[in-house]
Order: sequence, then structure tokens, then C-alpha cells
Amino acid sequence: MKKLIIVESPAKSKTIEKYLGKDFEVVSSLGHIRDLTTSGYGGYGVDIENNFSPKYKIISGKKTTITSLTKAVKKVDYVYLASDPDREGEAIAWHLKDTLKLEESKYSRIVFNEITKNKVIKALEEGRDLDMHLVNSQETRRILDRIIGFSLSKLLQRKIGSKSAGRVQSVALKLIIDKENEIIDFISEEYWLIGIEYTKNNKKLTAKLTKYNNEKIEFKSIDDVNAVNLSDDYKVVDIVLKNRTKNSPKPFTTSTLTQSAYNKLYFNSKKTMFIAQKLYEGVDLEGERTGIITYMRTDSLRISDDFIYSSKKYIEEKFGENYFKPYYFKNRENSQDAHEAIRPTNINLTPELVSKYLSVDELKLYTLIYNQALATLMANTLVEDTTIIIDNNNYQFETTGTKILFDGYIKVLKNQDDEGELPEFIINEILKNVSLKKDQKFTQPPARYNDASLIKKMEEAGIGRPSTYAVILETLKARGYVLVEKRNFVPTEQGKLTIVNLDQYFQSIININ
Repeated sequence: MKKLIIVESPAKSKTIEKYLGKDFEVVSSLGHIRDLTTSGYGGYGVDIENNFSPKYKIISGKKTTITSLTKAVKKVDYVYLASDPDREGEAIAWHLKDTLKLEESKYSRIVFNEITKNKVIKALEEGRDLDMHLVNSQETRRILDRIIGFSLSKLLQRKIGSKSAGRVQSVALKLIIDKENEIIDFISEEYWLIGIEYTKNNKKLTAKLTKYNNEKIEFKSIDDVNAVNLSDDYKVVDIVLKNRTKNSPKPFTTSTLTQSAYNKLYFNSKKTMFIAQKLYEGVDLEGERTGIITYMRTDSLRISDDFIYSSKKYIEEKFGENYFKPYYFKNRENSQDAHEAIRPTNINLTPELVSKYLSVDELKLYTLIYNQALATLMANTLVEDTTIIIDNNNYQFETTGTKILFDGYIKVLKNQDDEGELPEFIINEILKNVSLKKDQKFTQPPARYNDASLIKKMEEAGIGRPSTYAVILETLKARGYVLVEKRNFVPTEQGKLTIVNLDQYFQSIININ
């Protein structure tokens, strides 16, 4: 019995083909094959008078692909539609079934969250019908995008020369413009910091003046600073010890992966998703092509039981039994939870083991994903926070430090937030060689959005989806609505003009809610 598997990308087809026998052929649709036409009222490709019925056409340049797929289908007895495991992938599978006229009894929809031999074979055993709820959901969003986007875009092009508007892209642009207006309206205020520097056991330390007579104190001007009356005696009057638990991190979703890669690796969201796609679709490891991370477009924190079990064994053998922690998660309220969080497909594929098969940037991103997933399943870190209270004429200064009681997950995921461990102090100790520091400061305006902070804000507000974050940001740049300066989004005059007009006339449509 000859069988055909249709996936989205050629790279994925190469990986899967190596897992299966001679009875299988794996081909690629190269993504979507059909889209809404640009005919009819408004050029929407939607019959508004007839229950919003969509009208589809073959995408330009895809006729050759469809001809090739049609020939392949005729040569086999059964077809598996294996496009990506999300709403967009479900729609692609439906378009393939409809265009290639597949009989109900001669096709199955299959999905896999990771491209490994076991998961692909398991998916073949669990074929199902198309999920028309997902297809209808994708279709509805596409129709909404067309009606709103085409209508507003044509109007903006005619009236103010802006290139486009959209249900999601314009709200993202509005966030950037609103932030810019906050910056423009911001009024800076003066304040002062008073502190001391001293040396203890050959370690340089600082302490900040925070209280007077155990009440919080602030310094708004030089007059406030000059009113402080200090002597030469700085005495340790209290030592406060407090244990604190640092919970192990959550695994990556699309949003948090793009944020972390931006902050730690300096990758923009487009680069992060491009590299993640390659790691998901397959890497040649000693002649065997395999996907080394799970599907990278997800908003779920779920992790498979199989991965947890294998990781438990790995962690206990490598670090000790007390380093593993059972995993519990709670998704965000609007999470689709269509597939797992982003993780390595095999915990034994350590960054060191796969390093020779990856490019420099691929290894950086894989290491980030691997360590995050590993740390997620490791025990919490226990620390002891120490605060040294130093008194001078009833003015209280504070020196803080952190001692690691149990390292837990930070054994693999270093945390830079905590201060170092302090030397030992005793009550009534008089500090020597203390120098006073007075620093004038001014409050700073809010920071502009960058790749990481804008995606975080969009996710919090429920704007966009894992598959669209990077695309939205690239669209705003391509339309000339924003520039990137020092890694921050700066709106152009055209971007500002666009939002001013949309705010004035279409606020009921283009708003965060």
C-alpha cells in the first residue's frame, strides 16, 4: 500500500522521509496553496451579502506545486495531511484536501509536536478527521483581517499616503505611539541618593541611606541633602536574616522565547523564529536527521509526561535526587494550549553533544531552550537574604547580600539578580574608613518598546498570537511606520499620522480591547 505524506516545508519532508520505509513518499506544499481572492465588493474575496462566504483562488506561483501534488496523490492509496499542528496548519490541510479532491476514506489529518522518529510513527497511528472548528476559526480571522485591513488600508492610502492598516498591526502601532506620547509628556523630577562606601574583609561594600528614626526618607533637593546631620560613627545596629525561595522558571512559550533571546542573545524576533524553525524541522546528527526542539509556535506551558520522566532520570543521575521537582503548570486564561511548551525533544541531546552539528547562532538558541526546560524541572533555589542596618545619628543605612543555601535550578540557569554573599558582621561593630557619597538623579521617562517589551505587552493584552508576533513587528518596519534606533522602536511621522487618523475616526475598531 503506497502512502503519501504532505507537509509544509521541504526541510521537514527530508527529515520525515528518513524515518519511513519505501512505501512512503513525503512531499511539501510550501505553505498555503490558496488564499482569498481580491474580487467582489471591496476586493475582500468575501460575499458579504451571502453569509460572508469566502471565495478562494490558487496563490500565484503555486499552480506548479498543485500539479505536482495532484500527480503524487494519483500514485498512492492513502494520503496523510501533516501541516503544522496549529490553526493555520489545520486550514492548510483543509485547503489541500479540498483542492486535491481527497476522498474521505483515503486521507487522514496527522499532527506532531516534535519531528522525531517515534513521534512521527505515533502520529501515523493516530490519524483523525480535519478539525473544522480550527479551520473555521482561521477562516473567520482571515475574513476579519481582510474586511478591516482592506477597508482601512485603501482609505489611508487615498487620504494620507499610508501603506496599510490592520486589525492587529494598527493596534501594535498604537501601543508604540502611545508610549512615545508618554515620553513626550513626561516631566523629569530631581531626587538625590545618599550612600556610603566602605571595606570589610578586603571586600568593597556600599550602603544606601533609607530611613531616619526608622521611617522612610527621600531627598528631593540639595536642601534636603544638606539637612542630613551625620557624624563619623557608623555602627552596625541590626542584622536581618530572611530565607527566600526562588521558584524554578516556566518553560518557554513563543512570547517568552523571543523575549529571552532578545535580552540574552540580542536576536530580534524574526531571527529567533527563523532559527527555531530550523531546529524544529531537523538537524543532521551523525547522519540521522532529527528535530531537536518541539514546535516553536505555542502559548502553552504544558510538558509531556514522557519528557518529564526522562528528565527526572537525567537530573537525578547528574545532580542528585533532591534536584528534581515535580512539574505543575497553569496556562494563561486565553491560552489555546494546542501543543506543548518549547523544549528539547530529547534531554540527553545536551548542547555539548550537538554543538558540532549546529552553527554558532543555532547553538546559542538551542542552549537557551535546553537550559530553560532543564531548569523548569529542577528544584527551587533556597537563599538567605541578609540586610545589615547601619546607624549614624538616627539615620539608617542598609547593606544587602544573598547567601545560597541550596542552589537547585540555578546550577544550570544562573541568575544575576541576587547580590553576592556578605562577610560576617557583628552587632555594635563600628565601620572603618567610610566615605560618604551624594548623587543627584533625575527621574527618567518610560523606555520605548523594543522587540521583547512590545511582544510582552501584546501577549498581556491578548493582541496577536504566537505565529504572528514576529510578522507584526516586521510589518510595522516594512510599512515605514517605525524605525529601530538603539534596538528601540521609534515611530516615524507617517506612523504618527496613521494613528492620529485611526484614533479620530476608527477608535471603535482600532483599540487594545
